[in-house]
Amino acid sequence: MSAFALGIVLFSAFLHAGWNAMLKAVDDRAGVLGAVSLAHALAGVVLIAISPMPAMASWPSIIVSTLVHYGYYLLLFRAYRHGDLSQVYPISRGLAPAFVALGAYVLIGEALAPMAVAGLVAITGGISLLALQRGAASASGSALGLAVLLGLCIGTYSTADGIGIRMSGTATGYMGWLFLCEAPVPLAIALNRRRNRGRFAPRTLILGMLGGAAAVTAYALVLYVKTIAPLGAVSAVRESSVIIAALIGVFVFRERPWQGRILAALVVTGGVLALSFA
Repeated sequence: MSAFALGIVLFSAFLHAGWNAMLKAVDDRAGVLGAVSLAHALAGVVLIAISPMPAMASWPSIIVSTLVHYGYYLLLFRAYRHGDLSQVYPISRGLAPAFVALGAYVLIGEALAPMAVAGLVAITGGISLLALQRGAASASGSALGLAVLLGLCIGTYSTADGIGIRMSGTATGYMGWLFLCEAPVPLAIALNRRRNRGRFAPRTLILGMLGGAAAVTAYALVLYVKTIAPLGAVSAVRESSVIIAALIGVFVFRERPWQGRILAALVVTGGVLALSFA
């Protein structure tokens, strides 16, 4: 992976970690996620208006990614309701790069160099170490099952998008249709929450739109880099956002203990360096 591609993906990871930290700081997570989905829809409309139509060959990827995103959001909301997400969510993010690397190899024959494989393993291991510190080992079987399903969803839509955007002929057009198509389900869940709990607070909407802008920018950058770098490597560096979020927890929210989180961050950093040299 080139230094240019690595820098873009790391910046994307910081954006993703930032809006997830914002999500943690509010009580009305469904409301914020609804506003995030609204930001996705608005960005999709703008990108569609200024971009040509994606090539027909890329539409199967858009459809697959959209449907898998629906499943991902539903699983995510269910995990929030059960309260197990803080334990097992890092596992889903840690599994995703392995699923993407395997999918890219099987579907398009994209193999990673040995040092890149070592980097991917280190990043996955560091994220898994963080999950164990958060109590994943003591989580219920259903919670761990949710984590694996979430990881499979992330790996599936990441692989589909990586292949689709390369075939689209227009990166911004692909992004626009993807953002617009994936928005309805989380938005519908948030509106259902409004019927049950009343109006959204202005702070919820503002934070959600800011988080949505960060989320849209983060994934748009990742989609672009997938046109110039191996899919497995991009996914691995992008999921380092989990570690960045953990460090935000240590230094901003004063979460403790901190030693294990720093160790996980160092392991992931080693993996990122290995990918950059590869």
